[in-house]
Amino acid sequence: MEGVKVSTPTILVTNDDGIDAPGLRALVRTLASSNRYRILVCAPASEQSAAGHSISWRQPLSAKRVEIEGATAFSVPGSPADCTSLGLSKILFPGLPDLVISGINSGCNTGYHIVYSGTVAGAREAYFQGVPSISISYEFDWFGGKSKDSDFTLAAEACLPIINTVLDRIKNQTYSLRFFLNINVPTNVQENKGFKLAKQGRSLYKLGWKQVLSDKDGGSLRPDMTIDTYLSSSTEKDSEPETGQLLFKRHILGAPVGEDDDLQALKEGYIVATSLDALSNADAESDMYCSDLLADVSGWVDEAVKPS
Repeated sequence: MEGVKVSTPTILVTNDDGIDAPGLRALVRTLASSNRYRILVCAPASEQSAAGHSISWRQPLSAKRVEIEGATAFSVPGSPADCTSLGLSKILFPGLPDLVISGINSGCNTGYHIVYSGTVAGAREAYFQGVPSISISYEFDWFGGKSKDSDFTLAAEACLPIINTVLDRIKNQTYSLRFFLNINVPTNVQENKGFKLAKQGRSLYKLGWKQVLSDKDGGSLRPDMTIDTYLSSSTEKDSEPETGQLLFKRHILGAPVGEDDDLQALKEGYIVATSLDALSNADAESDMYCSDLLADVSGWVDEAVKPS
């Protein structure tokens, strides 16, 4: 962390894809390369997608130091909410961060899927504790071959204006703690149409169950609610569960249905900002504040691109 001043804002980073996920690593690299922040990481040791706001209760959690350039980092075998809570406890790190960022998630978090999202829960836990927070997701294109791991860096860079604007408001004590931000970045991030405020929609993939013959039968459900299909070997297909045991897997019954304000804006190519509170959409006052915040972001971008 050489060259970083003591007065530099502190950002705590977590996620639900795990500490080795390309989205988290790209976010940390992008933040560190600016040399403007002190970066702490407390993230799950393994993938915790769709963990929601689950927390560990009876069992103690270990924290293992992990080497991530530009950051002080620990992996924890717990949920995203656990990681945020431990990171804010003042036990793992001294003092509180100025901002918590959860992400960058592989796959969008819009509509009712926000309820399932461990990424959003990582930011929501900070909101519960009165610390400003942002959850960030990138609409990774699994099937079309349009996305690659390096796109997470582009997504991180695209979100820097809003991260910096939030930190400026925190420094000036003009940042509202009535909500937290959920950001979704479109697949074609290089051609995004800018930031847009959108309400949380009610879109939801309809999921069902099907019986399978083995753990590898039928593919696996990705973090963005798509299916990773692959061919199972005949041995795997013909294997039978233990006596008296039936195996079932989730599968998708159809495309998202319902009101999709945030998802629609994302599909149109916008970087979508949604203000959330504990249980539902943030109130109208928060939406007005968020609109003002995004106006500040536009101004920040204008200033950033002006020739010196």
